[in-house]
Amino acid sequence: MDKIAFFDFDGTITEKDTLLEFIIFTKGKMNFYKGFLLKSPWLVAYKIKLISNQRAKEAVMRFFFGKMSVALFEEHCLRFATERIPGLVRPKAGKEIDALQEKGFSVVIVSASPGNWILPWARTIQADLIATRLETRTDAGGQERLTGKISGKNCHGEEKVQRIRQQFKLEDYQPIHAYGDSAGDRPMLALAHHSFMKPFR
Repeated sequence: MDKIAFFDFDGTITEKDTLLEFIIFTKGKMNFYKGFLLKSPWLVAYKIKLISNQRAKEAVMRFFFGKMSVALFEEHCLRFATERIPGLVRPKAGKEIDALQEKGFSVVIVSASPGNWILPWARTIQADLIATRLETRTDAGGQERLTGKISGKNCHGEEKVQRIRQQFKLEDYQPIHAYGDSAGDRPMLALAHHSFMKPFR
């Protein structure tokens, strides 16, 4: 049987939340703090469970990136993946991924963050990616732009399990490892023969 390992990204592989780091990288710290001050009611509502993780994330994405051209957004994502992500990776996580791949494991990153900035980095370590997808629209001039919304569901909690099962027939894998750092990863961890919560801290 084939061997496979599923890794959450933000907080598990990385030391920081890459959505926040990506906003700072593209917009600067001043605009970052200004935006989160303006959107603080949405974030408070999420924290006290009045709105979903998805609605809160969409509010943030819409404020910072709504109507941005996809071409420009992807340029930012590639630069972030190249210049910033390597410095955010936890050394122990990198060593674990290397060790698993040497043992013949397929490595899959499963993230609630948009895959746009994770994919270029994932390719450098030969890992597959399952992640949140962003909605786009074509404007009157034929330019593809972000709407600020998520396409489908945020890849969080049970949605991680659904997306994994859509892509992989888990009965064909032995063993299955899973790594996470938050309550949103617990459904994914439950799929595994060997699960690890906050293993690299």
